[in-house]
Amino acid sequence: MQEAIKADVNWYGVLAHHARATPDKAIAIFESKAVTYSEMAALATSLAAGMHEQGIGSGHVVALLSYNSMEFLETIFAANYLGAIIMPINWRLAAPEVRYLLEHSEARALVCDEALIPLADTATQGLEGALVRACVSTPAPGGWISLVELRSASAAPPPMGMAGDDVHRLMYTSGTTGRPKGVMLTHANLAWKNLAHIVQFGFTGSDLGLACGPLYHVGALDLTTTSLVAAGATTIIHRAFEASEVVDEIERSGVTTVWLAPAMVNAIMALPDVEKRDLASVRLIINGGEKMPIPLIERLQRTFPFAWFADAYGLTETVSGDTFLDRDSIVTKLGSVGRPCLYVELDIWDEQGKSLPAGERGEVVLRGPKVFKGYWRDPEATAAAFAGGWFHTGDIGVRDDDGYLFIVDRLKDMIVSGGENVAGSEVERVLYEHPAVLEAAVVGRADDRWGEVPVAFVALRAEATATAEELVAHCGGQLARFKVPKEICFVDALPRNPSGKVLKRELRERT
Repeated sequence: MQEAIKADVNWYGVLAHHARATPDKAIAIFESKAVTYSEMAALATSLAAGMHEQGIGSGHVVALLSYNSMEFLETIFAANYLGAIIMPINWRLAAPEVRYLLEHSEARALVCDEALIPLADTATQGLEGALVRACVSTPAPGGWISLVELRSASAAPPPMGMAGDDVHRLMYTSGTTGRPKGVMLTHANLAWKNLAHIVQFGFTGSDLGLACGPLYHVGALDLTTTSLVAAGATTIIHRAFEASEVVDEIERSGVTTVWLAPAMVNAIMALPDVEKRDLASVRLIINGGEKMPIPLIERLQRTFPFAWFADAYGLTETVSGDTFLDRDSIVTKLGSVGRPCLYVELDIWDEQGKSLPAGERGEVVLRGPKVFKGYWRDPEATAAAFAGGWFHTGDIGVRDDDGYLFIVDRLKDMIVSGGENVAGSEVERVLYEHPAVLEAAVVGRADDRWGEVPVAFVALRAEATATAEELVAHCGGQLARFKVPKEICFVDALPRNPSGKVLKRELRERT
């Protein structure tokens, strides 16, 4: 019997297809400079040649520490060209956190934004010999090679054919164990996600997207950019989010679609006279599934008169965007994150793994071809996440009789601050490293600007002393700024149930 042929689904192949079909179409625009699909393919191929000369090949991890830029996309395509795995890194992380990701992933290369080289130098101290360090700047600082130098290498090998189950991307996400877990997203995961979202939203080559959130996050990268690349469309890239610049861009360029985290929406709606701006070109805004009061919804509809404001639910583990609220149900299903998109099965389970009927709350579980392969170098966490054959999200939800999902709580000890996940256990681990701390618990407190912010409850050791300012400074040296507690509340002891578990619900009530 003839052996089955594995189709090549390398993400680079999507770029190559559009480079042949619409070579002069812009794939992206950054700082008013457009790069066409054919130009991006040439850049990525040249960069791949340089990476190949540096020993980077199939299965190797290429880390990417960068603000939004054209080189961000180029590096992803170049790594995938070689069959390598791209790993975007959150540039808000502290140096010890960046180092952990590089070491745990066993990264072979790091591509870095010029402005982030001081952070990268600290994070990679002692790793220089085992890591190809490339930067956008020219000339490159000592110990680094510039992308311009890499692009001047000899001819690239042929692009690597990749099967659907091969890993396209590694994204680290905060978990409940105190350390982030590496989510393995495959080339097939990305392909199925793109098809599902193209069907959901009717993306075509005529769309003009705006990536104003960080591209290291699935929001801007996958709810905007990769979907539009798959459709052969164009994305305008902003280096970083600035509310006034977003409104100016929409009015000037006629943007049709954008992903905005709740904090970004709040910043835009806080701009003076925003309702008087001409934002009628926007037909789709994808949001993060936060409950909004009806007056805000009405303001949004006045400000973006033709936009579908699609509240969404999704996770890094599913390339994001699993459910969307349809435009006709924004008010009638207020607070819902909608119904599943194509190729996503969703169920609600009780603690015994039994499916629950409408109206009963339980854990949200998912399955389908856009659900990730597993956690990098963590078979135990992978097995736990897929217990019963479905992916356990750790979120508590309930479906109504029409199948609309409402997220009501989180099983995971997770704080969502400005669209970023903060694991309370990760902050607690750092607090416990302070010699004066006996025990600590971190919970989220509602915040008008960020949605939630971390607050720490700390009990000190007998006869030990420490100020709130001292503990905040201690966390600031080890954690990204958004993870640092905004308040330290000193207590004699943490509240616990008879089995010794910390009662975080009680602590949340105290905030």
